[in-house]
Amino acid sequence: MAPVISIIGKSKSGQTTLIEKLIQELKSRGYRVATIERVPEKADLDKPGKDSWHHIKAGSEATVASSPDEIMLIKPVSREATIDEIQGLLGEDYDIILAEDFEQGDTPKIEVHHKGGGALIKGLKKLIAIVTDEPLETRTRQFSPDDMGSLVDLLEKGFIKPQKECTSLYVNNIPITLTLFPKQIITNVLLAIASCLKGVGDIRSIKIFVKRE
Repeated sequence: MAPVISIIGKSKSGQTTLIEKLIQELKSRGYRVATIERVPEKADLDKPGKDSWHHIKAGSEATVASSPDEIMLIKPVSREATIDEIQGLLGEDYDIILAEDFEQGDTPKIEVHHKGGGALIKGLKKLIAIVTDEPLETRTRQFSPDDMGSLVDLLEKGFIKPQKECTSLYVNNIPITLTLFPKQIITNVLLAIASCLKGVGDIRSIKIFVKRE
């Protein structure tokens, strides 16, 4: 599954700007990037009067608004979705996912800090880097806001390249961590089955969906 990196920071510290720079640097290296934005309040994603709004109000569990330029999924929920659940919706079509403002959870995190912005956020799990415009007294690796190359080198080596060949398992749309042994078994069995099927050429990826009552 694509690695998820959370970009966090205090208000107006520059998370969105950092994500924009990271996207540009990652895309320049040929990587496919997806992003997740956390909206603290109800967003106006589906305006009243639109066809998709009527579909949802009529009881549709989800609707996809499609145009020649973009696709938008609208899915009402009873609670805020976790990063794992959103990752399941995005699927496996990306090399890395950048998430903005998700402080909780065990996803690796990059904190954005600027001079005069106060102390660093306390109690963060898996803080892998700090992007700062002033030197800080911390053991966590620090990067300049103008040095995206070095920061993306870290993401590339530590998170993207180890996932270039992967087998992912989702149960109830939640990604399940696989150790090496079951991963090898699942991969070998699926490749063996698929390669025996008529009309199957070179196998680059396999998708299987199982639904039970």
